[in-house]
Amino acid sequence: MTISLKLAVLAAALSATAFASAQEKVLNLYSARHYQTDEALYANFTRQTGIKINRIEAKEDELLERIRNEGANSPADVFITVDAARLAKADELGLFAPVKSKTLESRLPANLRTSDWFAFSTRARVIVYARDSVRPEDVASYDDLASGKLKGKVCSRSGSHPYNLSLMSSIIAHKGEQKAEEWAKGVVANFARAPKGGDTDQIKAVAAGECQVALSNTYYVARMMRSDKPEDRKVMEKVGVVWPNQQTTGTHINISGGGMLKTAPHKEAAVKFLEYLASDEAQKYFADGNNEWPAAKGVKVANPALETLGSFKADALNVGELAKNSALAQKVFDRAGYR
Repeated sequence: MTISLKLAVLAAALSATAFASAQEKVLNLYSARHYQTDEALYANFTRQTGIKINRIEAKEDELLERIRNEGANSPADVFITVDAARLAKADELGLFAPVKSKTLESRLPANLRTSDWFAFSTRARVIVYARDSVRPEDVASYDDLASGKLKGKVCSRSGSHPYNLSLMSSIIAHKGEQKAEEWAKGVVANFARAPKGGDTDQIKAVAAGECQVALSNTYYVARMMRSDKPEDRKVMEKVGVVWPNQQTTGTHINISGGGMLKTAPHKEAAVKFLEYLASDEAQKYFADGNNEWPAAKGVKVANPALETLGSFKADALNVGELAKNSALAQKVFDRAGYR
């Protein structure tokens, strides 16, 4: 055998090995979701398809940095996380590949997807108030949080947190940068204390009388409503929940979602996985497991806490708009002193 022929045979062998690796029934998932109920979600996908999921879990920034460092050799097929602002960051880094799927287009509403990433569950940002000192009609909108009536009564988590950044992004989209900044300054003027803690801490602060009003994502509220701890139930007896902006734009919603990476070695498996996440069965796992709502149309979940909270008008703003305004939202908060 000549040297050139040997090289040709070796090249063909290497090519076949690479092809086999790419066609292997495996999906490498990088996930910033940390919910135990997702175990069942992934196990069900493997049962249905025979595709094994290799999962790496970490915080969003750690995973994004890892994907960037791995470059073209990254084994990651799909990246999933919570919050449109975080998905936008991955998109800005050029990590996602466009996915064309009739299944995803038909299953997911247009405002809950972009060409590169998709929402698979939704959560709403509501106003929590002290039942004994605040009337719900006085906190009927996000605008009311900046009203002089609430001077010294508002608790908040950091303005740099993605949940608040996405809310600010929606306000910018609806009202413009100037009015959004005026709103942020009004909220800051109403702070009962400097921003700290997470959403659950804000709910507890309202119940304890540290403040009278706060913002929270609904799944934190629902989690406490479903808690077996007597102290959590006592907290929920002291607070009420308002769906803001029901007479105007609707309550701000955010998402959990994900997309396929440009360098994905198992692209076919990646698309199958994204389509699976939009299925009725997966939507129930994905949403009910963390007290969220399905993103797909017509899917029903049996969650007593969500049923108690009731129905509401949701803001129909496209998640891509939330993503587009996230950097500006941080600048607006910074200028307003919303730390």
